[in-house]
Amino acid sequence: MAYENGNQPRELGWEDVINKDSEFILLPDGEYEFKITDLEKSRYDGGDKLPPCPMAIVTCEIETPEGSAHIKNRLFLSTQTEGILTAFFASIGLKKKGEPLRMQWNKVVGATGRCKVTQREYNGSTYNEIKRFLPAPGYDQQGAGAAAPGGWAAGRY
Repeated sequence: MAYENGNQPRELGWEDVINKDSEFILLPDGEYEFKITDLEKSRYDGGDKLPPCPMAIVTCEIETPEGSAHIKNRLFLSTQTEGILTAFFASIGLKKKGEPLRMQWNKVVGATGRCKVTQREYNGSTYNEIKRFLPAPGYDQQGAGAAAPGGWAAGRY
């Protein structure tokens, strides 16, 4: 992991001086293009609504005039959430409607797509939340990753 200036992250001491301002950007509700910049494979311990299962945490980067907004989204690998997984892979151009897909997590980082973002309040703070992943252009007609009319290609940045 490297920062934009090329420096590697390092541990800070309790008395170190810090000067970097917060990079959090609160997005207005709407549809945005995103790029997947990170994927973390984890495990969900289970809860009231979902049993224990593998979990992918994807970081979606959204470019704005104010800078880059980053939204972490948890994707649960469960039959209960298969529709959400389908929407995610359709958004980045790896899933074609009506065809089965073996999830290809090795193709996720660097992929692009569109999503609907809303603001969510939790514990007195407001956060960006991906409400829905939107299908890539040509999802109904073309093979996964094929270029859509106008030159846009799903899954490419």
